[in-house]
Amino acid sequence: MRGGPTIRALDDVPEQEMWRFELADGRTASIWEKWIEMTPRFSAFWNRWDPGAMNPDHGHKGDHSILVLKGSVTCGDRVIRAGDHVMLEYGDTFGVWEAGPEGCELYGFIAGDGTPFNGDRSAFEALLAERGARVVPLPLPEGLPPWQDLGYTQGGVTSWDAPD
Repeated sequence: MRGGPTIRALDDVPEQEMWRFELADGRTASIWEKWIEMTPRFSAFWNRWDPGAMNPDHGHKGDHSILVLKGSVTCGDRVIRAGDHVMLEYGDTFGVWEAGPEGCELYGFIAGDGTPFNGDRSAFEALLAERGARVVPLPLPEGLPPWQDLGYTQGGVTSWDAPD
């Protein structure tokens, strides 16, 4: 117990590039993330997706809530717009996601340690091929707490553990 609320201004939280894609038209598209709060019990984050940024099917070790703040993101054949909420229970997977033409901003909250795990990668690989895109390797994000093992080296593409 902290004895009261923790208040952080989003502008004071550093933004990190989590994914980068080289698109067929020569543009790059990235997913930028701010970890507002990370503890062994929960994670709260905000992220910004450039138009065309993608994310593979995956899940997290913990119940996961996502609110679309701006723009849109497509998951399969479903367009999720500003004001839409997505709820996933521990062990559920979601994706492949692709940011709409204006990109998107999301707020998320994960109960539990939030460690990610792979879903089915075949749809992600197919989307990359269809878009003529490729993942650009990135260095491991800074500031990860010791319990948060993302399990990847560059670009989030290598293996994540399966859920317990």
